[in-house]
Amino acid sequence: MCGITGWVSFTQDLAHHVDTVEAMNATMSCRGPDAHGVWTGRHAALAHSRLAIIDLDGGRQPMSAALPDGEVVITYSGEVYNYRELRELLTGRGHTWTTRSDTEVVLRAYLEWGEACVERLDGMFAFAIWDSRSERLLLVRDRAGVKPLFYRPTADGVLFGSEPKALLAHPDADRTVDADGLREMFLFTRTPGQAIWRGMREMRPGTVVTVDRAGVRERVYWKLEAREHTDDLATTTSHIRELLEDIAARQMVSDVPRCVLLSGGLDSSALTALAAAGLRRDHGTERVRTFAVEFADGAETFRATELRETQDAPYIREVVAHVGTDHHDVVLDSRAMTDQQVRRATVRARDLPGVHGDMDLSLYLLFRAVRERSTVALSGEAADELFGGYLWFHHPAAQQAETFPWTAIFGDAEQEALKLLRPEVRERLRLVEYARDRYADAVAEVPRLPGEDGLEARMRRISYLNLTRWMPSLLERKDRMSMANGLEVRVPFCDHRLTEYVFNTPWSLKTFDGREKSLLRAAVRDVLPASVAERRKSPYPSTQDPFYQQALQQQAKQVAAESNSTLFSLVSDEWLARAVATDPSRMDVSVRHGLERVLELATWIDLYGPDIRID
Repeated sequence: MCGITGWVSFTQDLAHHVDTVEAMNATMSCRGPDAHGVWTGRHAALAHSRLAIIDLDGGRQPMSAALPDGEVVITYSGEVYNYRELRELLTGRGHTWTTRSDTEVVLRAYLEWGEACVERLDGMFAFAIWDSRSERLLLVRDRAGVKPLFYRPTADGVLFGSEPKALLAHPDADRTVDADGLREMFLFTRTPGQAIWRGMREMRPGTVVTVDRAGVRERVYWKLEAREHTDDLATTTSHIRELLEDIAARQMVSDVPRCVLLSGGLDSSALTALAAAGLRRDHGTERVRTFAVEFADGAETFRATELRETQDAPYIREVVAHVGTDHHDVVLDSRAMTDQQVRRATVRARDLPGVHGDMDLSLYLLFRAVRERSTVALSGEAADELFGGYLWFHHPAAQQAETFPWTAIFGDAEQEALKLLRPEVRERLRLVEYARDRYADAVAEVPRLPGEDGLEARMRRISYLNLTRWMPSLLERKDRMSMANGLEVRVPFCDHRLTEYVFNTPWSLKTFDGREKSLLRAAVRDVLPASVAERRKSPYPSTQDPFYQQALQQQAKQVAAESNSTLFSLVSDEWLARAVATDPSRMDVSVRHGLERVLELATWIDLYGPDIRID
């Protein structure tokens, strides 16, 4: 896992601009603390910050192949899990090797198959290949969009990078955030391809972008498709189990310490059990290492809610005992989570204000602690989107709503939180209308089977929306918080083989026992404690410590005192005055979320100095 960046200019000699590319690369040093490299040619410059995972000595980048008719260079981030099979295939075709890395396999795959090589790759990745023979740049992003990649066309080429901050470090960067950028910032729903910075694009998952003298072109090489599912229940659950065992084994491959993030829920517990079984099979007595987050005051302040009925800790202990893991609890307190330097670190990691509040802060601190003992972690992201775990999959109002299903559940609270904006800003952004248009765009993409209607058609739509509009924000959050600490987090449930299969499984099978995630539960029940297998969905925890809300108010008071801040071109000073005067013991969720957003906005403005334009 690494950071990549680069610059293509067909009118300049970039060999004279090494300092610029090094500055772009330096912004992502946290993504790759182990090594840094720059390659320059006449019209292209590629850079790389490396987090060494496979072939620690031989996998340095950018990596190049010198051919009789020119040089081909790659800068690559991610992991290709089938690289061993591809290496064997390419060896049979006459390729020789200088490293053991998957990077060289990707480079050689390109030399063998050209752009079509992307369809052979199984993994999470984002990479750029400069082919000096044709003076063409190839940008590639994985099918699920696990690894990020941004680009900005210029008058004579393109800038690209794993994170916006790399592009913003270029002297010609545009730091304007216009109305559309603000709309993306203030909604929970992500629009594929849309970055908040004007002129910048985020590559859509499953796409290839080519840049040459003729311009910039984008091609989709993978997308969700509707296919008839003919397997019965027993065959379906058996196939899911086979896939999960194979995926877990592939994703535990590493030359550095690895672990699993364990919450005591069905998803992470299943990964833990399957990873442990694979380690015992392949490495004898090696135990899987697990980490869990816990709040110091959790036992005293926990209050059950509709979304979170139980605490994680008892279930985590059962899994640890059942599987026999080498377990570590990461205990957080509200003082650490309200440290303003921690907030600055999380905002800088994401390059924009977040919408997840304290969950960003605690995730950052969790990953910081995990990195002290491991470099690679497996996480259960995407299981809920794939198997139907969220409340809105099962709530009648959300099933019938002509809007994003999570909006049907949380929309009122979200609209209340957005009252922090100045009335004229809300009027200009017209967020309700924007969300409605984005929903229409998303629904128009949904693949359908001939004759599919009723509940099955509606649930396919909800599944598609979750996989393409909800999941991306969680994957981005996971990537940014982990890579800010030099930790690689892998997401087995994003494997495209599993995604294609489960997406096309009828809703009647996904809920065959009348519950959420029925198929996943059936596929892994035998490796889990009964209580964990039967546990209802419980989301990532959020602190309920009153001190956290008090600290939010105190920090917001400091922000309110800076009346000349750019912040108040967006935020209503009247709303903020009421919020900081609210009794913290009676603060409702919308006010808390609003205060968190104010502090994120203030930090973002201080860090990036954006040129905000809403006219």
